[in-house]
Amino acid sequence: MADSLQAMAALLLHGLKDAGAGVFMAYRVDQAAVELEQKRREELQHQQQTILAKRRAQRMPEAVRQDRPRILHRIILCCSWNAGVFWLSILMFWEVVLPMLRFITENIFGGSPTHGLVWTWITFFLSAIIYPLWIVPLFLLSKVVNSLWFQDIADAAYRKSHGRPVFARKISLSKMIADLLFSVLMQSLFLIQTEVVKLIPIAGVGQAASFVHLSLLCSLYSFEYKWFNMGWEVQKRVTYVENNWLYFLGFGLPLALMTSLPSSFLVSGCVFSILFPLFIIGGNEAKPPTQSFNYPLRLFTIVTVISNKVFNATVGYRNVAASKPSPKHERKETS
Repeated sequence: MADSLQAMAALLLHGLKDAGAGVFMAYRVDQAAVELEQKRREELQHQQQTILAKRRAQRMPEAVRQDRPRILHRIILCCSWNAGVFWLSILMFWEVVLPMLRFITENIFGGSPTHGLVWTWITFFLSAIIYPLWIVPLFLLSKVVNSLWFQDIADAAYRKSHGRPVFARKISLSKMIADLLFSVLMQSLFLIQTEVVKLIPIAGVGQAASFVHLSLLCSLYSFEYKWFNMGWEVQKRVTYVENNWLYFLGFGLPLALMTSLPSSFLVSGCVFSILFPLFIIGGNEAKPPTQSFNYPLRLFTIVTVISNKVFNATVGYRNVAASKPSPKHERKETS
């Protein structure tokens, strides 16, 4: 019993350690790519080179300098956009504009009962104008921009650590789109399931179960870019998380905790967008367990079955979640 608890704690801490390492991985990934290119350039210089090879060697330092900041540059842009534009807009409205207007109206109306009624209407109209015309459009724009930057960060990190994505070489475009749509549907249903388990009428159990769901979902988000590039289909990705749920619980716990702290949904989304690129890097460089845990946690079973039925009824393609990689691919592909 003690050995089992020790093994469980070790898996949880392993996930936490890999998640924390993502903060420091971005620079190391870029630095490793620079050192690799520098090594190749030095090898070329010691070989008998053609004129074309010499020209390539002369241009290589410039290419290295241009490629080096790519991941860090994208992360900085992502954080600047979400913290400096979107989050700042929300803070300016609630912490600067509204207090300033309240101070002005208090000086105009004094302590009269009329002030309370006027202030209520001012708050109502400003919220009705600012949110639909500024905050919500900016939030939707941020979602689009972030998704592009997240993909760019993940692809750049994968190429530098693992080479060309496998998925692009062996999977057709139609199957790639089907995989993406199915994954979005399944994760959306799982997010609903995360909220439903909060309703468990036992003190603390509902909140704990919901937090476990959210941590596993954050881990799936973080690793999905890497697994997608490796050619793993949805079912394999989900099964791997379920079979090693303690590790992925630890990995997703910091991100789930940080995004759960804000009471505002918009602020929570902003915090997620700021931190998520670091977890993408951490997931890309992490080394999850190669052997499954003895007690898998099948939390994704219900949403996978529902998604498969919905997808099959609307699109007529069920193999995205039902098909499993061939044994040949299972042996070659590791996390």
